[in-house]
Amino acid sequence: MKPMIRFYDIETNEIVDREMSDAEYSEYQKQQVAVAAERAAIEQLATEKAAILAKLGITEDELKIALG
Repeated sequence: MKPMIRFYDIETNEIVDREMSDAEYSEYQKQQVAVAAERAAIEQLATEKAAILAKLGITEDELKIALG
């Protein structure tokens, strides 16, 4: 089952719910993959940042103070 789309039809003054078309679903899946990749990149960066701070033996707040 594909996700549903809801929109307001101004001509009929109705709210319409329908299943995504194949093209819409394909685009939706591409967007979900892109979002997952972006989240993974953000998490990786946070992990690397935490590792650097641990090596330096300082907290993020201390780094902010040091960098002014």
